[in-house]
Amino acid sequence: MNPEDLFHPYQLSPTERERLDRDGHLALPGLLTAEACERLIEALSGLPTAPPDAAQRAQHYSAEHDAFLASLIGHPQLVGLARQVLGPEVRFDHCVSINRPAGDGGISWHSHAYAEDQPELGFVRIFFYVNGFTAADGGLGVVPGSHLFRDPKLSARSDEALRTGWLAGKRHPRTGEPLAIEYLSAPPGTVILMWTHAAHAVSPRQPGSRTRWTVVYAYRNPGAESRARWISPEFEHHPPPGAEGLMSLF
Repeated sequence: MNPEDLFHPYQLSPTERERLDRDGHLALPGLLTAEACERLIEALSGLPTAPPDAAQRAQHYSAEHDAFLASLIGHPQLVGLARQVLGPEVRFDHCVSINRPAGDGGISWHSHAYAEDQPELGFVRIFFYVNGFTAADGGLGVVPGSHLFRDPKLSARSDEALRTGWLAGKRHPRTGEPLAIEYLSAPPGTVILMWTHAAHAVSPRQPGSRTRWTVVYAYRNPGAESRARWISPEFEHHPPPGAEGLMSLF
């Protein structure tokens, strides 16, 4: 194996692509190499502490603080995975660390906006769960099929609020099944793809747990404005090697 590899050899199968489009997310357990996990933990543990204010956290550009994280933006395996989902025309949107130490409160239900009136355009978030998680300890909550509604206003403060609010009476547009909440578990080295409109939440990190090391790289098709494109002008004007063609706005 090449020491520069990020992933073990992998090709998205038609069945997996169909599952991603049906459910809104796709987990790829153990895709990250052991060497990549070690370097990711080193990089993520050295980042500046995120500001407590939510508005300021949105400006916490992880790749801009670490050369290794920046180098992955244009990594052939990562860009190749994004293109297997989005097609050949992709743009880098952002790189954000979402590390969760012991006692972290998680995050409530939400989705994200992008080209609601242009279903031909896609926006995928690629999460690196370096040391994994369990459903009840920093677990990722999902609602299969929620992405097909392309609703950026989807939100709820609790599972019950989501069930009695946004979810009430809704059925999967393709399967006809009632929409339902699921909490995922993931072994170390897992990569999860998620369409940006998918409902998701994170369960609290239990006291005494190790930090859950996580970074997300987001890519999209060009053609619409992204409100999540957290890139400073300095970084955009001087992109890391291999990422030059991915950085233009549209």
